[in-house]
Parts: sequence; structure tokens; C-alpha cells
Amino acid sequence: MGELHTGFFGSVDEVVERLAKAGYLASQAVATTVFLADRLGKPLLVEGPAGVGKTELAKAVAAVADARLVRLQCYEGIDESRALYEWNHAKQLLRITAGRDGGWDAARTDVFGEEFLLPRPLLTAIRNDGPTVLLVDETDKADLEVEALLLEVLGDFQVTVPELGTIRAARRPFVLLTSNATRELSEALRRRCLFLHLGFPDAELEERIVRLRVPGLDAALAASLVRVVNALRAMDLRKAPSVAETVDWARTLLALGADRLDEEVVRTSLGVVLKHQEDIVRAAEKLTPA
Repeated sequence: MGELHTGFFGSVDEVVERLAKAGYLASQAVATTVFLADRLGKPLLVEGPAGVGKTELAKAVAAVADARLVRLQCYEGIDESRALYEWNHAKQLLRITAGRDGGWDAARTDVFGEEFLLPRPLLTAIRNDGPTVLLVDETDKADLEVEALLLEVLGDFQVTVPELGTIRAARRPFVLLTSNATRELSEALRRRCLFLHLGFPDAELEERIVRLRVPGLDAALAASLVRVVNALRAMDLRKAPSVAETVDWARTLLALGADRLDEEVVRTSLGVVLKHQEDIVRAAEKLTPA
């Protein structure tokens, strides 16, 4: 492996500027951490509630770096064969059947070759020789076994396939892991990463995000919308509105032709930002016209 850094950005200001052009408005803290992860070649662990833009950050970095985005979506029960690689058993069986006359030794050599290897996201990212962003999404949903696998892969950026040997990254990928903190990740994994906590943006930043994503929305209406969303987040709800849902609500207002966020508009469109009936009932009872 050559350079130990990914070399996507030249400065913190450049991170801010280029991410903004991709539609991602980064705070100074976010931009600084992204720059350091890029410069130091360290995986970046981004933790925070759902819907604050953790996954979007990886997508934006990939977009501005003109890099391939490789995504490992974690879930309960995911194993090494889904995360790293597996063998194409059906194709191996066909090869063995077709080469029956050639003997077992010849068939065994063939069926554990590249032709029969199915690379999964981690191996795909390691083998890609172009600029790569590896997104390990919702790491906290994976079992400890997968977390241990990540330690090995992210520690040396290499993978060992017993039949093929050790495969080292030709070019270090930019790695971003996300976590909603539903399970405490191990200290070993945290030590390998830079850490960034991403919470809901402040009102000023969220207004800018809304106006960037929904340019046709009136500035005063955007400010009113963000105030209502923040009032919702202050309530004891099952699920607080995400930034993406704020943007969806802004697009809804535009589609409805609403020029103000009055009580009727709020009540009839709450389902855009709230996803549980008890949340909608509670919010409808407490919200006053903006």
C-alpha cells in the first residue's frame, strides 16, 4: 500500500467548500474531523441519533472525491460471508461436475480461484485500486464477531483468504462507520477510529440546509418550519423528526402551495415528519400556530 492517507482534501476550508457544493453543509467541527480522517488515513466513527446526516456525510465525501462508494449495511445476524467474501458454491459444483475426468486435485485447484470468489463490501473496498469510500452503516447492529472482523480489516487494511493468501489494499479507502448507539461498541474499535458525535443541527444551520435543498421555499417559511421541528424534538416523542424529514416537510409545503405554517397546514401534514400515531396526537395537542 502506498500513501497512508486518502488525499481527498487539502484543508478544512476545502472540506467545507466542496461538501457544500455536494449539498452537505458541514459545521467546522464536522469538516475538521473529516479532514483529519482523510489526512491521517484513520477510520471515522460517526455516532448520533438516526436522521442527522451520518450516512449522507459518507455519500457527500464520495461525491466530491469522485470515489466509489462501497456500503456495508449492518444488521443482526450479518456474518463474514456477507461482509467479507464467500465462494460461489453452485459454480464450484458445476466445475467439479464438468471436470470429473480430470481428477480431484485439478478440480480443487480450480474451484478456489478468483473465478469462484464472490467479494462482499469489505473485500471489494480493499481491492478497489481507485478512490474509495467504505461506509460501514449502523455498525452497532452487527454482532461482536463482525466487529472483530472490522478490527482486523481496518487495522492493516488487508484481508486474508486462506486459499489465495493475503490481499492488501492498493489504495487506502476513506472509511466511515456510523452508529446510532443502540449498542456500546468495543473500546478496541473506538481506538482505531477518529470519533465524531453528530447531533441535530442548530436552527441556523438547519435553515441553511432546508433552503439549500428546497431553494423555492420562502426564507420566512423555512425559519418557521425549523422552529416547529425544534418544538417537536423537544417533546417526549417515540421518534424525533430527522433532518431529512425536515427537508421532506419543506418540499411538502412547497407542493401544497402553503405560504405560512398555520395550524391547519401543521395538523394535516404532520405525518411527513412524525411516524407514530401517538406522536401525531401528542404533537397536535401541544403545537400552537407558528
